[in-house]
Amino acid sequence: MSKEYKIAVIGQGYVGLPLALAFAKHYPVVGYDIKKERVEQLKQGVDLTKEVEIDQLKVSLLEYQTSGGIRGYLPSYTLEDLAQANVYIITVPTPINQFNAPDLSPLKGASKLIASVIKKGDIVIYESTVYPGCTEEECIPVIEQFSTLKFNQDFYVGYSPERINPGDKVNTLETIVKVTSGSTPVVAEEIDQLYRMIIKAGTHKAPSLKVAEAAKVIENAQRDVNISFVNELALIFDRIGIDTQDVLEAAGTKFNFLKYKPGLVGGHCISVDPYYLAHKAIQVGYYPDVILSGRRVNDEIPVFIASKVVKLMVQKGIDVSRSRVLLLGFAFKENCPDTRNTKVAKIYEELVSYGIEVDVYDPWVNSEEVREEYEIEVITTLDEVEQKGFQINDHRLPSTNKHYDGVVLTTAHTDFRTLDIENMVSSPAVIYDAKAALNREIIDSRL
Repeated sequence: MSKEYKIAVIGQGYVGLPLALAFAKHYPVVGYDIKKERVEQLKQGVDLTKEVEIDQLKVSLLEYQTSGGIRGYLPSYTLEDLAQANVYIITVPTPINQFNAPDLSPLKGASKLIASVIKKGDIVIYESTVYPGCTEEECIPVIEQFSTLKFNQDFYVGYSPERINPGDKVNTLETIVKVTSGSTPVVAEEIDQLYRMIIKAGTHKAPSLKVAEAAKVIENAQRDVNISFVNELALIFDRIGIDTQDVLEAAGTKFNFLKYKPGLVGGHCISVDPYYLAHKAIQVGYYPDVILSGRRVNDEIPVFIASKVVKLMVQKGIDVSRSRVLLLGFAFKENCPDTRNTKVAKIYEELVSYGIEVDVYDPWVNSEEVREEYEIEVITTLDEVEQKGFQINDHRLPSTNKHYDGVVLTTAHTDFRTLDIENMVSSPAVIYDAKAALNREIIDSRL
């Protein structure tokens, strides 16, 4: 590839930062983010998402300086730095609003931003998850409107959906096949070759932007529907009085049984993307029963868990209105600080509605971000928990101080598997395992 690429990655979160650092090994890369605090942290070699190796970040920062901008990584929030690029990759969030409809404001905002600096011959690549047709119907018109450049004449567009799995150190950016596409056959090939520079697992060139968009959105819709099935089984088996995990273990002995587990379906992908596909389906005149029914089931699980814990407490004679419960975990998945769309917040709200005093302990998350987003105080160290008067993993405190009436494992962080939970509760008390990760002998029930 003889072309001298200068790449800008817009959005330096869980998706954008790993992508920027991967390209920075070969090209000069500007990592642009509207959050100045985030940019300043990255300049100091600090990544609060914990998605990249800090040594790699520091090497890329240094390389940009020592190479004179020939390659390496430059975090920035200025248009001046952004304007140097000839390839713009957009990795901003695509959330849903309170009505479960797509919120395209970050995507359109990024498109308008690019329009202010884009030049003839430049390429814009979208990685944010959208519904089929969104890039052409919503994003490209914004660039044309605010840049006065013509699509497929003056600038070109690609779509290559992100496949980042937060917290996963095995299935990383470089080891997952990358789907690519472009607005013309020539540009599609150019974009495919560009990604082949960093993706060890190889690429799959889709025949159109729409196909690439659809491929991404159905990946997570499929997982959502499959998880909703086992979540529905959990609701059924709870009424029957049998353990869901036992049933799945028995059924899993068949060679073609899909081994999904029940659980909380949160995060930025699985619990959001199906609504994007449903939005487009309804727009073209089809009501997606299976997709939306799966969403309804998965959204019921936090309420089910909270009510189950309360029922167990009542059965043990615990005064619910004067009780105190500890939630272990606030992140939406284990060994990761990501709290986007976490369903633990709903469990918290439900328990509080019963008059229960609820504490949340999670050493992985940023407590300030949680407070700002959810208005929930999270304990992040064991010392803080001990200061509240509870004994954990030692015998320094008298037994009268061990007065949690309930403990609920909501996120299966590795840290929690070594906690002496039995020494954190009163007698009687309820221990509920929403992740099927604890010793079965100490729990009262599990999902």
